[in-house]
Amino acid sequence: MTQDSLIQHCRQEAQTAALAEKLASSLRHYFQSNPCSHLNISLEGDLGAGKTTFARYLIQGLGYDGRVKSPTYTLCEPYPLEIPNADLAGSISITAYHFDLYRMRDPLEWQEAGFAEHFDEPGFCLVEWPGKAEGTLPAFDIEIYLEAGIQESERTITLKSISIQGDQVLKGLSN
Repeated sequence: MTQDSLIQHCRQEAQTAALAEKLASSLRHYFQSNPCSHLNISLEGDLGAGKTTFARYLIQGLGYDGRVKSPTYTLCEPYPLEIPNADLAGSISITAYHFDLYRMRDPLEWQEAGFAEHFDEPGFCLVEWPGKAEGTLPAFDIEIYLEAGIQESERTITLKSISIQGDQVLKGLSN
């Protein structure tokens, strides 16, 4: 397996949005070819680095029209998505599960919450603060690391594939 990675310096929120939307487009193509697939994506970075903002643009880039809110208190917010698929003359139904584990005190809290089943359903799990679950999460396909810059809207975003599926998605960013 090769590891693809992409590093982008974003000076404005619009550039962060554009990168998230480009990733959304690549995910859309991936799920059109692999409708029953599941991907795990980690979102890492310090407080205020823009993880939830990136997640919002990504989920909206996949066609979700409603409000994408931070799952800080609920731990998980599900977002049902319909991905157009010309081959099926319709659409593919997937779910984006957005997790924020920041408030967890013990890795067992994640297991006791009963979220493990979401990691097998068609779609993807987007996990902020995955380190809080200390090895109890399934393997990730893509890691996204956000680092805040000097200016409020400035950040460096690194996307790295960890699996063959992650490679396919990141290769789609260059198309």
